[in-house]
Amino acid sequence: MFDFVRKHNRIMQVLLFILIVPSFVLFGLEGYNRYQERGATVAKVDGRAITQSDWDNEHKNRIDRLREQMPTLDAKLADSPQARFATLEQMVRDRVLVAAAAKGRLTASDQRLARELQGNEVIASLRGPDGRLDMDAYKQMLGRQGLTPQMFEEQVREEIAQRQVLGGVTGTGLATPAQASVSLGAFFERREVQVGRFDASAYQSKVNPTPAEIEAFYKENPQLFQAPEQAAIEYLVLDLASVQKSIAVNEQDLKTYYEQNAARMAGQEERRTSHILVQVPKGAPAAEREKAKARAQELLEAARKSPQAFAELAKKNSADTVSAANGGDLDWSARGGYASKALEDVVFGLKKGELGLAETEFGWHVVTVTDVRAPQQRTFEQMRPELETQLRKEQAQRKFAESADAFSNAVYEASDGFKSVAERFKLEVRSAANVARTPAPGASGPLVNPKFLGAVFSPDSVEKKRNTEAVEIAPGQLASARITQYSPARTRPLAEVQDEVRQRLVATRSAEMAKKEGQEKLAAWKAAPAGANLSAPTVVSRSEQSQLPPEVVEAALRADPAALPQLTGVDLGPQGYAVVKVNKSLPREAPAAPVAQQEVAQYTRLWTSAEGLAYYNLLRERFKAQILVPRPAPETGATAQR
Repeated sequence: MFDFVRKHNRIMQVLLFILIVPSFVLFGLEGYNRYQERGATVAKVDGRAITQSDWDNEHKNRIDRLREQMPTLDAKLADSPQARFATLEQMVRDRVLVAAAAKGRLTASDQRLARELQGNEVIASLRGPDGRLDMDAYKQMLGRQGLTPQMFEEQVREEIAQRQVLGGVTGTGLATPAQASVSLGAFFERREVQVGRFDASAYQSKVNPTPAEIEAFYKENPQLFQAPEQAAIEYLVLDLASVQKSIAVNEQDLKTYYEQNAARMAGQEERRTSHILVQVPKGAPAAEREKAKARAQELLEAARKSPQAFAELAKKNSADTVSAANGGDLDWSARGGYASKALEDVVFGLKKGELGLAETEFGWHVVTVTDVRAPQQRTFEQMRPELETQLRKEQAQRKFAESADAFSNAVYEASDGFKSVAERFKLEVRSAANVARTPAPGASGPLVNPKFLGAVFSPDSVEKKRNTEAVEIAPGQLASARITQYSPARTRPLAEVQDEVRQRLVATRSAEMAKKEGQEKLAAWKAAPAGANLSAPTVVSRSEQSQLPPEVVEAALRADPAALPQLTGVDLGPQGYAVVKVNKSLPREAPAAPVAQQEVAQYTRLWTSAEGLAYYNLLRERFKAQILVPRPAPETGATAQR
């Protein structure tokens, strides 16, 4: 066989080429196509797919934004199946509104965008005492979200357009006091009730389980007596703060940084401006705009003849009533602070005391520059603390970016635990005991991060005792762990949980006995109402629940008013059972005038919200929005609470 291959080498090369190359091409293209698909489609809107990858990325970005705003956020809640599904629903909603905005040709002007950005509280927090925006901090904030200023502004512009879609409905909602009175009267209607309680606790003394019954209950319910898997771990955290500690700023670097950035850090030139607005309605005919321009030209000439009378001219003639009261004064502003770029360009083309004319979407502006404030240049020594902080921060960011890959490789390759890695990166080896897959109450940092805990309990970590991969637990934070001691999940032995088993069995049987007797009494009292042993009458409503369980109040309010008086039974679960006699309905007491006004306003908001939701659902149908993955089941705790 091998002799044949050696003698016919050329033939074998051709044969292998024929067999291998087509396979490579076909499978290579198929793999490329699978890569392009970016995972399964999880939703569709207007014929466009939302993929699993899109969903994962958006949820990650959403969690990062939430953690930045709320560092103490419970990671379990943020990354639960319910939270992930909520992200997908929001993505679908956004896509529906984007499609509707595009269909309706809705957009946001530059002026509207500028006003929106000026009103943004997060951006406002980045302004200094002088009102100037810290552009570096602004870019860094957006960079942590994977955005540039241009991307963010386009995102805000889209959000404004989306709000316009529902704004026509939600902005015109109306509910009359008569409408509100009918609904609120029904909602706050009162019921007179009498209650007979059969509390499970009253039956506990009658339950005396035998050892055999205790053992049988233990065997039937092993899930109630589980000890979860736990681990003692060591871990390292590489973050910006730890990198920054190791940065020593060079004096020459400081001086160079000062020379390169002094002008930028000094700020922008600012101008104080006054204007007279000759307003023109949006979409006005050309003749009307020309008439307004002529009027603005007249005011401009009058101001040139008598510059000292500009304030008086503004008070009498400006359509901008807010600034007119102050003689047209618009206060100090730098580039980027004006509502219109056209107005800004004219202002920064004038010298102090000069007048000009600008046309914007609001109309025509007669504008004058009343003062100019040049940026104040500070000395190196004055700026030194600020420069050192900023340079250390920038160097730390660069070093962290460089160190991240090295850290990831180092923890993967380390065979001595974390000793060599900690020494190399000057990090502290931390430890934690009783770590479980679910974050413990009071835990923080990596110990509440689901990805980190998932890595800790991965097969490689548990079975092979390897260091975990470097997990990103927050923007600019990587962590790796290793298990030093592991206890698998187990059913605790009966001897260890005997008292707990007995308590659970007694509670279960007590509730069953209470329910049985309650149901028997309900049947007897229905047959002979006069013999019912019930509490004194009390009045309940949704706003006056008294001391009764919510289930009792809800049952009373659900009773048919036409069939009163009426007896009904209410299962209170572990608490026992209740028999409720609903005697009669009582009208709601008239609220005080201020309260009534607040209620009508709240009802109007709810009514408007319902109209907006109905319109959104109509849009969902119009743009064929579909979520193709099942909604996750509610958590057990949430179900129990409801």
